Amino acid sequence: MPYNPANPLIVQSDRSILLEVDNSLYEAARDELARFAELEKSPEHIHTYRVTPLSLWNAAASGSTAAEIVAALTRYSKFDLPSNVLADIEDYVARFGRVKLLVDDAGRLVLRSADTLLITEIQRNSHTRLFLRERIDDQTLEVDPAARGHIKQALVEFGYPAEDLAGYVDGEALTFSLRPVALGGEPFDLRHYQRDSVGAFWAGGSSQGGSGVIVLPCGAGKTVVGMGAMEKVQARTLILAPSTSAVRQWIRELLDKTTLTADQVGEYTGEHKEIRPVTVTTYQIMTYRPFTVNESTGELGEFPHFQLFTNHNWGLIIYDEVHLLPAPVFRVTAEIQARRRLGLTATLVREDGREEDVFSLIGPKKFDVPWKDLEQQGWIATAECAEIRIKLLPSERLDYVMAEDSRIKYRIAAENPLKLDVLAALVERHRGDNVLVIGQYIDQLKQIAAQLQAPLITGKTPNHERETLYRDFREGRIKLLVVSKVANFAIDLPDANVAIQVSGTFGSRQEEAQRLGRILRPKADGGPAHFYTLVTRDTKDQDFSANRQLFLTEQGYRYTIMDAHDIVPEVEAKVAAEQRMLEQEGADALRARAAERRKALLNGSEDAEDEDGAPRNGRKAAAPTPVPADGTKKRRGRPPKVRPETVQAADPPATNGATSHAAGNGTSAEAGNGTGAERGRGSLRLVK
Repeated sequence: MPYNPANPLIVQSDRSILLEVDNSLYEAARDELARFAELEKSPEHIHTYRVTPLSLWNAAASGSTAAEIVAALTRYSKFDLPSNVLADIEDYVARFGRVKLLVDDAGRLVLRSADTLLITEIQRNSHTRLFLRERIDDQTLEVDPAARGHIKQALVEFGYPAEDLAGYVDGEALTFSLRPVALGGEPFDLRHYQRDSVGAFWAGGSSQGGSGVIVLPCGAGKTVVGMGAMEKVQARTLILAPSTSAVRQWIRELLDKTTLTADQVGEYTGEHKEIRPVTVTTYQIMTYRPFTVNESTGELGEFPHFQLFTNHNWGLIIYDEVHLLPAPVFRVTAEIQARRRLGLTATLVREDGREEDVFSLIGPKKFDVPWKDLEQQGWIATAECAEIRIKLLPSERLDYVMAEDSRIKYRIAAENPLKLDVLAALVERHRGDNVLVIGQYIDQLKQIAAQLQAPLITGKTPNHERETLYRDFREGRIKLLVVSKVANFAIDLPDANVAIQVSGTFGSRQEEAQRLGRILRPKADGGPAHFYTLVTRDTKDQDFSANRQLFLTEQGYRYTIMDAHDIVPEVEAKVAAEQRMLEQEGADALRARAAERRKALLNGSEDAEDEDGAPRNGRKAAAPTPVPADGTKKRRGRPPKVRPETVQAADPPATNGATSHAAGNGTSAEAGNGTGAERGRGSLRLVK
């Protein structure tokens, strides 16, 4: 192919792909790449993608062929494709499904391949042979039925992912249907892309469907997709969600949009232990254990709530926000591969790098839609993203340059006091809008809530108070809400149209996507959503921000870069005044002034740490006594008791792992900021 300068791609021999942003074919090429390549870097003019084995296997599982992938690259490339890239694409796509996991005529679980040498290699491999029983013939190996998930993990690591066609148990039957009109009075039906995603998962009930991941933007109705899959399966269903608020949102949606009744849908959280035909629980409660290690015997603690997976005849297990799946749940999922499994997520990105475990244990990507496609069709709101860069005061910069721990450096930058000035100006600019202020650090959020006279939701806010605040926000009695990272996931605030991010979990790409998702539900007036990120210039805050934006850039979002003085001209004067003080009075005086300012801002706050325990000052915080994620205190040797009235007699008794609250499952209280209409926006005061 001759050189074509009008095309936007350069495909390189290391399987990296350079995409020219300022090109008329940029958007078309970007949408093609999203199917089979991963975005690595996205500066202003050239974005870098990479083709990986996992990205190609996901593409193959979604129905893409090597010929289609090569054709897309050829169509948009400036140069001929490197021969090794062509060979790698052909090879890796062909590897998916070369080995198949089946049940043979004798009822045995087997691995089968027409490639007899590959079967021999699998039999001899030190990782895969642990899960094999015997060789049946040249093309077939018998697999231990209890190791169905483990052999799939080992084969992904081996480089030949198995296509699992071994089928599923039906589970206990549960008859219900979707309502044509929701109980709330609104007409209800699946949108076209929701129907397509359910169809891709179900695959007509054949063994080619029944497990996999559906990737849809936040606000696109992943819960509805889950309900559509449940209607196809017609069996008892276990749903795992990221928080108690998300659990209750699932229950509200199920009762509103299906013919399921309240006695058929149970909440299994730190507050209630109801096991019913449809049971909705949290990842936190599933990973609770009374003790980690028995100090006297050295025995590892067990996860008492794992019996919820294994002691009931589920026909479907739904993993909401599957990219959050904790490692212990991966382990138990490996034991239940005969159950149908559906993962729902806005992004397959995992910050721990365990995307391959999602692929092998939950299933490959079955369906996705580019975010911008749904935006153009009006299913999600148009979003305008802006990054506002703010200088660090000289007094804070002194602390920053002296800090050695990178986490402390990031926190100093993330809590830049000048962010409060810019935040107040943005809130004033959007006075008539529904505004979420989102952050990571509790001290910072308390300062913001006090300054803006707005209610605050953190991990310590009781669930009943959270529900009240969310309801007041949805119904317009509150126009401004300050939230920590507990609001990252599965919170339905359809009228929120402005999100201002003041700090985040380092460079987390999935968190950035989830936070934008809080404001993507289409607005009644058709107006756009606004997403602001406040970033401290020339610090780790800016570095992490660039990484956080990678996934959204891949989805077609662009960030407008602004300077703080464009919003609040006075910030330059504050920086200049401190610089003069540094030059005239020295660093000690500047530090003393900064300490006084921080003391005034904290105003007696006892929270010296954020929700993930990063210390604010230069000393490492003392290690706290570990508390399970569902809020229970350690109780050595025995789990807490069950409230028997909440467990069905027909089921084995559940073990209660939580009676109080932490990280989203709670009943413990923290002083709030009032409820009702008076919790709305008050006057704004800048911190001097």
